[in-house]
Order: sequence, then structure tokens, then C-alpha cells
Amino acid sequence: MQFNFQSDKPLYLQLAEGLEDAILSGAFPPDNQVPSTTEISVAYKINPATALKGVNLLVEEGVLYKKRGLGMFVSPGAAEAIIRKRRQAFYEAFVLPLVQEAEKLKIPIEETLNMIERGFEHEQN
Repeated sequence: MQFNFQSDKPLYLQLAEGLEDAILSGAFPPDNQVPSTTEISVAYKINPATALKGVNLLVEEGVLYKKRGLGMFVSPGAAEAIIRKRRQAFYEAFVLPLVQEAEKLKIPIEETLNMIERGFEHEQN
């Protein structure tokens, strides 16, 4: 996990997204423990309160759960919940603006879809 200290995105959000990425990659399977906030703050040289805020965000979202005296663990179904959340965010951040711009430029749906397909083909080459 890497932090961009120059980013406008707060460190606790970067931490939460980094843990989500690790969960999605399978590095932290369901019911497995994630590093403690102390381990995170020491390893990445960030404030322990910042680490706690990032981890607590994932607890609030149901991605992590706490075992008293043991630490934080990945919730069953966490990966699916992350995917649902990120798909919705993708839709709102990218699809809706794309559709709005296509409508302004009077680009028909078929042509818009062709452009998207070309984009996927370009990335595969």
C-alpha cells in the first residue's frame, strides 16, 4: 500500500481504499485478521489516529469487524460489498458525466457505445 501525501484525498480514505484493494485481491480473505492500526501507523509512518479513522470507516461500512481483544477481521461478503459500493461510485463519477456530455454533443447511444468498445479494445492492445 502506498500513500500519496501530495493528494487532496485524505490519508484515512487512502488507507481504507488500500485495505479494500487488498481484500479484493485476496490478500485478506474473509474472517482473516488485518494489520492493527498500530502496525499500520508504524509501517507507513502515519498518525495512529489517522489509521484508526480509516479502519473505523471500514467497520462502519461492514467490511471489517472487531473481535474484542484480538483485532480487526474481514467480514464475510466484504469483497462483494466493496464491489457494489465501487460500482455505484463508478456509475456516478464516470457513467453519468459521460452520458451528459454525449447528450450535449448529440452523440447517439450507438456511437457512444462504439466509442466505449473502442476504448476497451485500445486498452487490450
